Amino acid sequence: MTYKVKVENVSKVYDLNRSKVAKLLSLFTMGHFYKEKPYYALRDVDFEVEDGDSVGIIGLNGSGKSTLSDLLGQVTVPTAGKIHINGRSSLIAINAGLNNDLTGEENIRMKCLMHGMSEATIDERYQDIVDFSELGEEFIKQPIKSYSSGMRSRLGFSIAIHTDPDVLIVDEALSVGDETFSNKCIERMKDFQNQGKTIFFVSHSASQIRKMCNKALWIHYGEVEDYGDTDPIVTKYVKFIREFKEMSKEEQLSYKSKMTRKQQEEGTQVEVQTYKRPLYRYLPAISIFALFVYSVLHQLNIF
Repeated sequence: MTYKVKVENVSKVYDLNRSKVAKLLSLFTMGHFYKEKPYYALRDVDFEVEDGDSVGIIGLNGSGKSTLSDLLGQVTVPTAGKIHINGRSSLIAINAGLNNDLTGEENIRMKCLMHGMSEATIDERYQDIVDFSELGEEFIKQPIKSYSSGMRSRLGFSIAIHTDPDVLIVDEALSVGDETFSNKCIERMKDFQNQGKTIFFVSHSASQIRKMCNKALWIHYGEVEDYGDTDPIVTKYVKFIREFKEMSKEEQLSYKSKMTRKQQEEGTQVEVQTYKRPLYRYLPAISIFALFVYSVLHQLNIF
């Protein structure tokens, strides 16, 4: 077994049915009269990553990059397929795992505990986390719902790198905030690379991907368009982006609509597995409820 991360035919299907009426119907019928609207966010994604690899994940907005990041960070689970990770993974995204109602300090302690760190270790690393984030003692004591997106990113990145993960997933976390802090984060990621750690780096910046990554994974509307050495794949992706930007606004919207419709059509071919408790299991409760209603109506001399 030489891989660090192995993604085997992974698919992720979401239910796009947001109808309140449908949700209520599902609630009162225990899911027996509910129509899903399945949507393939990812379909049959398959690749392997070795120790020390840095993989740049590229693709248009809505292509499934963040969905894949959440799966790799073990925030969600696949609808189908398997993900094998040899070690601990840590996801860095603007809002990943942060509680808006807690202060920066409370979020540091909560996230570190979730990564299995002892309170003594957290105390040892706490000041290093605060110093790296550059938030200062004043802001670190404030609820993070008052933070800007850049401040959230600083806090999330600082916490993640101090939990010493084996696999680091950075999802657009460096796209907000100032360039000086982004460069400091990139330098720390290079330290991780030198330690032989595995990194997934989601970015729209081709130059950052070329600078940081030895491999690239191009996700195109839920499917793997290409995977392998960085330079040839990024070159093809940049060419595609250039051609896409040369389209008119109407042509771009038409293309996106066509690809999204394809994902929805493919989703309808999948049966989303939801647990439906057999109706006969509810007969005792229904009988008791009916008896209760009858007794109340009888007391009111309605019967």
